[in-house]
Amino acid sequence: MSARVDAVSSRVQTAVAMKGVVKNLGVVTKGLDRAMASMNLEEVEKIMSKFETQFEDLDVRESTMEQAMGAAFAMSAPANQVEDLMKEVAAENDLDITEQLKDLHPGQSTLEASASAAKEDNLSRRLAALRN
Repeated sequence: MSARVDAVSSRVQTAVAMKGVVKNLGVVTKGLDRAMASMNLEEVEKIMSKFETQFEDLDVRESTMEQAMGAAFAMSAPANQVEDLMKEVAAENDLDITEQLKDLHPGQSTLEASASAAKEDNLSRRLAALRN
């Protein structure tokens, strides 16, 4: 849950930063249009440099955002806090999930658990066949 909140926070910050970059690119583009209309080569060069700087800034921000999002999704909440929260929600809604929680292993989905169990069963059968 905390990872999701961090991810949303990061996305909002990135959106605000991107809005600023887009606004700056708009200003640079208008300046470039004016410089092209006057055919002032020095002014065109200056605006083109500013335009390139804005795109480099955009690339850096995008890279930072991708790294932050990757880190936010890589982090996970402690299992006991998640279980406590699930129990609290279950209690509020009159649900009994204690038996289901006992059967789960932290960090393992039910699909992973069933695949792991099937693999163990297959290995057990092969071992039994080798012994016979």
